[in-house]
Amino acid sequence: MGGPGAPNYTAMKRMALAKKNSSASVISTKVNGRTTFAICVNNAAYPASLELHKIYRVLPDLDAEQDDDLRVIDESGEDYLYPSAWFICVEFPPHVKRALRTSFAHSAQPA
Repeated sequence: MGGPGAPNYTAMKRMALAKKNSSASVISTKVNGRTTFAICVNNAAYPASLELHKIYRVLPDLDAEQDDDLRVIDESGEDYLYPSAWFICVEFPPHVKRALRTSFAHSAQPA
């Protein structure tokens, strides 16, 4: 995907022993005690998994944060680790958080 010298990142699936979070039950996320969303600013390595400029939910993962990664629910509906440099974490006012939670809940429901 990249040439010589390009970062060699691979989206990593959660560890097999980690508790699975269904996208229907995880409406918003808390990292360091705050609801966290992130905007994708680099999807070059995974254009099918991440949409540029889209808001994603970020799940808490202290080990990932120590490695400068974020656990993001991507377009597959599953959570994967991505480099934090590919996102800008944002905090929204309460009314925006409510609207996002509602929107994510609707998108997680089967058609």
